[in-house]
This record gives sequence, C-alpha cells and structure tokens, in this order.
Amino acid sequence: MTLAQPEPGGLPPAHRGRPQPAATPQRGGLATTACMETLQVGYLHAVAAASGCSLAQPFPDNGIDWHLSHAAPGHTVDDEVTIKVQLKCTYQTAPRPPGPTFGFTLDNDHLVKLARTPVAVHKILVVMLVPRDPDDWLRAGPDRLELRHCCYWINLAGHPVTGRRRTTVRIPTTRIFDDRALRAIMARVGAGGRP
Repeated sequence: MTLAQPEPGGLPPAHRGRPQPAATPQRGGLATTACMETLQVGYLHAVAAASGCSLAQPFPDNGIDWHLSHAAPGHTVDDEVTIKVQLKCTYQTAPRPPGPTFGFTLDNDHLVKLARTPVAVHKILVVMLVPRDPDDWLRAGPDRLELRHCCYWINLAGHPVTGRRRTTVRIPTTRIFDDRALRAIMARVGAGGRP
C-alpha cells in the first residue's frame, strides 16, 4: 500500500491562494426512523436525569419501551414508584401544534395495551415531534444543548378503540414532557393517583 505524502510547505500548488469550500461530513447510513428512536431515547434520558429518576429497559420489549422509577420521602404508596413509558416520534406534526391538542395514530393492539385499566403500574405515551430534516434536530453551544422540537405525554387509560385497525388519539399541547412534568406525574402516582 502506498501512502500519499504531504506537499512540502502546506497546500499543493493547485490550491494555494484559493479558499477551499468546507466539506460537510456525511451522515451515517442508519435509517431515519432508527435515528428518530435514538433521539427520543436521548430526550427521555435527559428528562429522567433532571428528575432524579432511574431508567430500566424491559427485555424483551413487550410493547413498552421503558420503566421509570422515582424514590422520594413524600410518596405514600411506596418509597419508590414506577411508571411505564411508550415512546413514539414523528415529523408529520409540525412544531408548536396549533390548538389545544394534536392527533397521533396508534395501532389498535398497541392502544389496547396502553388503555388497559385498572393497572398495577401506570403507563404513559410520550410522543416527540421532530423536524423533517435531521440537520435541524440538534444544536449545541457552550451554554446549552437543544433537542428539537418537543415531547408531549398522555395517559391513555380507558381510551376507546374507534378505528378498524388504527385509532387516532388527541394529545394535549399543554402536556409538555419535561423534568417538572415527570416529577409531578411521579408525585401523583406516589400519592396513589393516576399520572
């Protein structure tokens, strides 16, 4: 194998004096949907960390992605409470959805699992809205890391199946999933209530 040796004195003669365009590194070949799944998991991890929650991923996955647990002296039902979280991600809904809700469609089998009631461990659906272009998903700087756009949550316990194979559920735009929301969810569950 022959290795090219650099030209003495810097750039080769053909490039001296001319600015070179900055090369944009190529994105990997992973499918966009797989990248969306990874991004939403990063968001969940950040919210869990800021909330003081521990995370566990069930194996094998039986239709629920994560278990979040929260220990606090104020919990009355147990010293540590757990909720189950199903993550979804879409670029089909624009950021800052207008109105009080936006629609998200689930397969009926999945909805039945999330809507079951009563339950020993409560479940929530967390839906992340992302830009269509992965170049717009993330911004980093010395004072912040931005993940775009946002996650919203809903407890679907008791929600009816209305479609033949799929059902659209309405998710409130006021239910932004962040550390404050997760701590409030855990406080309600820790007092014996619903998320």
